[in-house]
Amino acid sequence: MIEVTKLDGSIILVNINLIEIVEETPDTLITLTTGKKILVKESRQEVKNLVKSYRKDIFAE
Repeated sequence: MIEVTKLDGSIILVNINLIEIVEETPDTLITLTTGKKILVKESRQEVKNLVKSYRKDIFAE
């Protein structure tokens, strides 16, 4: 799971396996495969880097 910050400042964990789309509209909107949408403070690139880093950590173990 990756840690992201919602627009209200609360920090949540998102299961990367449920991420379908990440877009900037101009806020970053994460759409999950469940249809749920989450607005976050991190940029699209930051979310991408978090996912890549998480996957590297998982496969390194």
